[in-house]
Amino acid sequence: MADNVFYHYTDFQALDGILRCAQLRVNNVLRMNDSAEMRHFMVRLASAIVLRLKDGGDHAHAQAAAAFFQEELRKEYTAFAACFSFRRDDAAQWERYGNWGRGVCIAFQGDLLRQLAAGPLSLHTVFYADDMTGHPMVDRFCRLARRKDTLSAADPDIQAALQDAWACSVAFKHPSFSSEDEVRLVVAPFGQEGFDMKPCYHITRERIKKYYPLDLREMCRKAGASMEELVAEIIIGPESTQSQAMLQDYLRDQGLGALAPRVFLSDCPLRGMPK
Repeated sequence: MADNVFYHYTDFQALDGILRCAQLRVNNVLRMNDSAEMRHFMVRLASAIVLRLKDGGDHAHAQAAAAFFQEELRKEYTAFAACFSFRRDDAAQWERYGNWGRGVCIAFQGDLLRQLAAGPLSLHTVFYADDMTGHPMVDRFCRLARRKDTLSAADPDIQAALQDAWACSVAFKHPSFSSEDEVRLVVAPFGQEGFDMKPCYHITRERIKKYYPLDLREMCRKAGASMEELVAEIIIGPESTQSQAMLQDYLRDQGLGALAPRVFLSDCPLRGMPK
């Protein structure tokens, strides 16, 4: 495991979208398997802030913070994210996100991805805990509560902290998921002035899903990099029938020939997945 490479487990249709179209989709977190986690995070964060203030003898500010977060939690927010893991060629990741091992894993250069995460984009290491007392947002809100006469969402400092807190909530999961070692690239449209990213909709026979398409080629261009620099390697899943040579031909024909030597077959001994 290395903290400078992020692994995105997906299927081959998504790989085509990411590499040929240079488009990374960030999907609505309320449609992911942890849809209640954003609000759960904020409730626990508020409790930790109030407790910290009370323990410091600051009961007036604790009471004000409790009332402030009670009002804030009446609002409805959503956000969008793309998910990565620090874990390379991992059995659980293949099973949950890599089409039962029949998909593919795209490795992204972490330093460059961090550089691309600007404006409405932010990159967060997922926080696995029920107890929020150690989260850095607790210190931030406590400092603001003690410094301000009142907590108001109209205050620019408070507003910025709230936006960051809701963005952090997108990167929060129950401790039972901690083995995933996840990182999330988050698009948080709430409260973003000048947010001009246009949503798209994926239509199936059963439902309509909203997502934001990130233009990776343009993002790389602004950073003075290329798609071939962004992608560190590509791993074909342990249950995939995909030919390594065919995928390499595909990359060359898409003008991504530098990636061809970076295509590998999974070494994961995971077999007999559901068909």
